[in-house]
Amino acid sequence: MSALNQKSLIKSLLFYLPIFLLYASVLNEIDFNYLEIEYFSFNFVYILIFYWTLKNPRYLNYGAIFLAGIVNDVVVGLPMGISSFCYLLICAVTAYLRNITITPHFINDWISLLFTILLINSIQVLSLDFIFSIKVNYMSYLVNSGFTFIFYPIFLYLFNILEKRIKIQKK
Repeated sequence: MSALNQKSLIKSLLFYLPIFLLYASVLNEIDFNYLEIEYFSFNFVYILIFYWTLKNPRYLNYGAIFLAGIVNDVVVGLPMGISSFCYLLICAVTAYLRNITITPHFINDWISLLFTILLINSIQVLSLDFIFSIKVNYMSYLVNSGFTFIFYPIFLYLFNILEKRIKIQKK
């Protein structure tokens, strides 16, 4: 009986691992200042949301993503709803890509991520700078977009392994 409960616990934990990673990443703002690298940052949350809502959206639902955006706004100190809007815009782009794509291809997904990141960051910068009059460092957003784009293949590989593990545990 305990082996059966242990297997179902592992299945449940693996199924909810993307949601756990999402909330852990919005609660823990990783900052590389202690490494003394001035311009190095990437947005793990964008990669996570893009991958899981594009490949298998039942692991991350839109309500959890919306709440993660609210939590991120509170932690970072942004006006309420900016991150939620950006996260849900990523979901809208991935839903569109899922519907128009016949066969998924890595290069198409990667280029789509680049355009999505540029769209999201430009909306965020414009709304913070012009609407809320918050001074924004444009270079840091540009560098963040570049590193997020560059690190996508690494996380794609890791998330593919994780998704295979989830499917194996599911069977």
